[in-house]
Amino acid sequence: MPSEYVRDLRVVGSVLPFKVNEYVADELIDWSAAPDDPIFRLTFPHRDMLPVPVFDRMAALLDGGAPRAELRQASAAAQMELNPHPGDQLQANVPVLDGRRLDGLQHKYAETVLVFPSQGQTCHSYCGYCFRWAQFVSQADLRQALRDPADLTGYLARHPEVTDVLFTGGDPMIMRTDVVRRWVEPLLEAAANSVRTLRFGTKALSYWPARFTSGPDADDLMRLFERAVAAGRHVAVMAHFSHPRELETDAVRTAIARIQATGAVIRAQAPLVAHVNDDAAVWSRMWQMQVELGIVPYYMFVERDTGARNYFGLPLVRALEIYTEAIRRVSGLARTARGPVMSAGPGKVMIHGTAQVGGEDAFVLSFLQARRPEWVGRPFFAAYDEHAQWYDELKPLSASGASFPPFPELAP
Repeated sequence: MPSEYVRDLRVVGSVLPFKVNEYVADELIDWSAAPDDPIFRLTFPHRDMLPVPVFDRMAALLDGGAPRAELRQASAAAQMELNPHPGDQLQANVPVLDGRRLDGLQHKYAETVLVFPSQGQTCHSYCGYCFRWAQFVSQADLRQALRDPADLTGYLARHPEVTDVLFTGGDPMIMRTDVVRRWVEPLLEAAANSVRTLRFGTKALSYWPARFTSGPDADDLMRLFERAVAAGRHVAVMAHFSHPRELETDAVRTAIARIQATGAVIRAQAPLVAHVNDDAAVWSRMWQMQVELGIVPYYMFVERDTGARNYFGLPLVRALEIYTEAIRRVSGLARTARGPVMSAGPGKVMIHGTAQVGGEDAFVLSFLQARRPEWVGRPFFAAYDEHAQWYDELKPLSASGASFPPFPELAP
């Protein structure tokens, strides 16, 4: 790449995490099309990922040979400007056990607990648009990590309403199988019988499929999945596929078949992001390929209001257009994909379409999941806005006088 690009990479990489492995570089990126190749854009930094003042500030320090301590201080300040923890993650989602915050757990929805095992807080490669980018930077107070599986089982013992445990990160599939087993085995015991589903949020199928096939403990991982299924648990691999190319290699197809042979189910989700997959044909092709491979299309997310959103984000109007056109191109088997969905502070908000309400253009919305179950499924409206990119940018309908958010408890 040109020296100017390498310099830009160093500047952006001083603020946002950057890592690419050999599988992504050798198997997924078309270097003849770089920098415009979608997988290149997915993984390699671009100067526009940082706001101009932040980029210029960091570039001046790097070009001027600033001391490492000064660079670290400037980087930390820049990271705080990029909204590292959207949606009140650290304020509203972290549970308490016996008066002690369980940093590394999130319990936002009644039936689901998210677990951030401390050993899994990295990935095989990083997506530039990652909304969990704060897990990978040098500021320890921004990270969520749970060290002891006993904290998880202790919390679950007090909360029998929890049916689903989602291991997330980072990427739990970065962990060795003996470490994964320490987290999973207690959830297969009779004492944890209220837990019926084990989910693993992972990009490993895209970025390192050998984890499930030829890796040193891949066989052990498959046996663990089989054991969990035999114990009556539903095992869901929540795969992160951003582009059809990630589904095309022999390595990923072998890994997919191997996981499915254990009785586990693979569901696929990803955000809709500029420069990578902002094309209805890309999504319809990807969903069709997933169905053919036995994967369940799950979510098309809206890029969250954090990190490099100014580079990867799209207006909600455009997101709705892409989703609608893509879903029209596939059969009913692929229409399990829901979107566009914003994982906002109050819950997962789906944009169903647009309508005229009281003579005014409006978005039609509902909650697929919410902090309070009674909010789920209740349609509501927001004023049509061709520029809005996120939930808290929406406004009430002026003609009807209706409030937005639709319920007083939902204020952003």
